[in-house]
Amino acid sequence: MRRATKLDKLRWLIVYSTDGIMLTALIGYYDLYVRRQLGVPLPVVVTAAVLLLAFNVLATRPHRIAIRGGSRPTAILVVTGIIGLVLAAIGLMWAIPAWLAALAPFVRRRTIVVVSVLSVAAFNLYMGLQGADVLGLLLVQTLLTVISVGGMLANLWLWRVAKEAHEGQEARSRLAVSEERLRFAHDLNSLLGQSLRDIATRTENASHVLPADARAAADEMFAVRDLARQSLREVRSVVQSYRAVDLDELLASVRAVLEAADVRCTVQAETGSLSPEARTLLATVVREGATNVLKHSKAERCTITIEDGVLEMSNDGLSGPVGEHAPNGLAGLAQRVRAAGGTLEAAPTPEGRYLLRAAVPA
Repeated sequence: MRRATKLDKLRWLIVYSTDGIMLTALIGYYDLYVRRQLGVPLPVVVTAAVLLLAFNVLATRPHRIAIRGGSRPTAILVVTGIIGLVLAAIGLMWAIPAWLAALAPFVRRRTIVVVSVLSVAAFNLYMGLQGADVLGLLLVQTLLTVISVGGMLANLWLWRVAKEAHEGQEARSRLAVSEERLRFAHDLNSLLGQSLRDIATRTENASHVLPADARAAADEMFAVRDLARQSLREVRSVVQSYRAVDLDELLASVRAVLEAADVRCTVQAETGSLSPEARTLLATVVREGATNVLKHSKAERCTITIEDGVLEMSNDGLSGPVGEHAPNGLAGLAQRVRAAGGTLEAAPTPEGRYLLRAAVPA
């Protein structure tokens, strides 16, 4: 099951808080109760309660559709608008602010302001003609309309900002990968291009001198062989350099990834005295350990320390018994560390944490 990201959690927060805004129409049930006590016929109260319930159910859909980026739910808006008008006809204005909030994501801001003002004015004029206390009603309806419509627009604005920030972060990550691939491709192109040109030139010279001087042609071919071997060594060197992992950069990256997954990460690393081989090996262990934290634990805290070539990576996400390590995971990595003269251990601790410890020659 995929772990919920910060963007997922923010979306849930926005959706549920918007549900709270829309459910202000529930005050209408208390209004109906009071009206029943004042002598309003029971069939009228029951009919209004059923309509209000249908409104409450339907009104929670539009903002979810807006957050998903869907098209305007015209049918839902029309049905809820009709229900709101019917309830307003019997003096219940509680559905009107919620309907305006449901409409807000799908019309221009100027339009929703005009419609809100007209709805307040029309309802209070209607109630004034019925002999109601318009002043108090006007204040309450205006306040609810501002809270409902303003809250809806604010939540949608917050969602757009969060989504754009998330997409921007992903775009930066993809750009960094693309730049690294371009650099690698440029290095290989420069290296192989020059080597292949030299090999082609030598081969052409050999073909020219072969009819007249077989010895000279053989020398040229020996030179081609040497060029090919040298090119192979250079390509291997470039690839090895490309595969090498910078430990400090990886630690910063792992910390950022864990923090993004709501795992508080503390890093204390002394890496200045480590050899390039030790740095690359420990970086590989850190990367595998971070992957295990994200995929196989429910950690809330993770601590990474490196001192004198000893890496300790612990987390508090241990749940259930620990099985054998996968051959392509920690088990294979342990063999690689032992081949380099080090040790790697991974097991639960008596304190209930999971500890990954690797020691390599510094």
